[in-house]
Amino acid sequence: MKGKTLVISGATRGIGKAILYRFAQEGVNVAFTYNKNEEEAQKIAQDLQSQFGIKAKYYPLNVLEPEQYTELFQEIDKDFDRVDFFVSNAIIYGRSVVGGFAPFMRLKPRGLNNIYTATVLAFVVGAQEAAKRMKEVGGGAIVSLSSTGNLVYMPNYAGHGNSKNAVETMVKYAATELGEFGIRVNAVSGGPIDTDALKAFPDYDEVKAKVEEQSPLGRMGQPQDLAGACYFLCDDSQSGWLTGQTIIIDGGTTFQ
Repeated sequence: MKGKTLVISGATRGIGKAILYRFAQEGVNVAFTYNKNEEEAQKIAQDLQSQFGIKAKYYPLNVLEPEQYTELFQEIDKDFDRVDFFVSNAIIYGRSVVGGFAPFMRLKPRGLNNIYTATVLAFVVGAQEAAKRMKEVGGGAIVSLSSTGNLVYMPNYAGHGNSKNAVETMVKYAATELGEFGIRVNAVSGGPIDTDALKAFPDYDEVKAKVEEQSPLGRMGQPQDLAGACYFLCDDSQSGWLTGQTIIIDGGTTFQ
């Protein structure tokens, strides 16, 4: 893995940041995106370089405008000589999901469209651009983050759950069509993970208590719990014949 390059969206905090550090500690160079906090992105890049001696670069990206990926990868081409892994992680919350994070009877097209765009369309365009580069180096691995909200009911989560279901289906199609180029495509589906994004939900305390009660392990998921799975899916020595699949990491909660 050392000397290869990871491209990941939304990596200044939470799950994305944990994935970033997991790859960097193995000697993987990283190109990561941020939305608004450039100062934090700069601090992370400097820390990664000083800790692990790898190349780390950061770039702005708004996943509500997936076409930005085309220009983003052109910038990455200037800084890195190869792309081996792509992790589609960035999500939206707050005002952008108004009308999408709501009970069924209050769902609105704009909020639903925003969630679909950030989850599915951003994955498609990002994966397309990454795959073009992976073909040039003989293959690679693509991972989309998902969640178990498409498997179990979660209040107000219909918009997200529907889009997660869609991106997991898109993963299967991408895996089928990109396999001939040595490119594997999979998804990591997490149960509720204790991140700032989850804490922004109005029912965070209720969700946390329920997860801790339901999980046989008695705790919420942490970003590091998903980071290891993403690394596993990108490492050919561990998952070289695994493609088109969704790995569920939920602390056992979907069985309850």
